[in-house]
Amino acid sequence: MAAIVLNAGALIALDRGQREVGALLAAAADAGVEVKTSAACVAQAWREPSRQARLTLALGGILECPLDSRTARACGLLLARTGTSDVVDAALTLIVGTGDTVLSSDRADIARLLDALGRRARLRSV
Repeated sequence: MAAIVLNAGALIALDRGQREVGALLAAAADAGVEVKTSAACVAQAWREPSRQARLTLALGGILECPLDSRTARACGLLLARTGTSDVVDAALTLIVGTGDTVLSSDRADIARLLDALGRRARLRSV
């Protein structure tokens, strides 16, 4: 089953109360659709938990994929192959499956990385 994958921009939009992101996540929960992100994306969005109630609550229902040593090396190889440099974007694209929907504030770079991996996913801007 296809999942919804959130980049750091989507997590920040959610934290700021952007209705579109909240509505999409509510619909995903109702339909039993998996929502996931990379731990690297969480690191970019996580700043002041006492003031990030929306994000804190949402992360309880989001699968947070780790950036372990195997994934870190895969990120490096992907960045070398694409001539890009954003480790967080690379980590995110490694968890995207064909048919997933990626909510991103950086569609161009995500599309380039996904293309290099040969993964077809829907990209939605936030």
